[in-house]
Amino acid sequence: MEAQEKNITVNKKAEYEYYIEQRIEAGISLVGTEVKALRQNKANLTDGYAFIRNGEAWLIGANISRYDQGNIYNHDPVRKRKLLLKKSELRKLDNKIKEKGYTLIPLRLYFKQGKVKLELGLARGKKSYDKRESIAKKDIRRELERNIK
Repeated sequence: MEAQEKNITVNKKAEYEYYIEQRIEAGISLVGTEVKALRQNKANLTDGYAFIRNGEAWLIGANISRYDQGNIYNHDPVRKRKLLLKKSELRKLDNKIKEKGYTLIPLRLYFKQGKVKLELGLARGKKSYDKRESIAKKDIRRELERNIK
C-alpha cells in the first residue's frame, strides 16, 4: 500500500531558478502551532534554503504563518527549523554542498502518513540565458497543448 501524500505547499520558483539534480525526503522538527498552521496550508518556501552545520541540517527562511487560534505560545513564523536526516545522507549532502555552485533548497512541504515531510533539492543555480530557454520551452509546450485541443 502506497503512503498517502497531501501537498501543503510547492516551491514553484525553484524549478525556474535552479537545476534540481537530486531530491531528498527529510523530516522536519516543528512545534504544535506550526503543524496546525500547516493543516491550514499557511506556508511559503520561496525564500527558504537549507544548510548543514555540525552534523545537523537546518531550514532557514521558510515562512510558516502564525496559527489563527494560537495564543501567547504561538511560534515565530521564520524561525530556524531542524531537518531530520540520517547521518549517511547528511555526510553525502555535505560533501556535495562543498562543491562549487551547489545548494540545498526546499521544493515542497507535504503530509505523509500524518507526518510533515520536506522534499529538499540538491540544486545548481541557472544563468539568465538558461532561464530564458526554460521560458521558451514552456511557451512551446503550451502552444502545442493549445493546438491539440
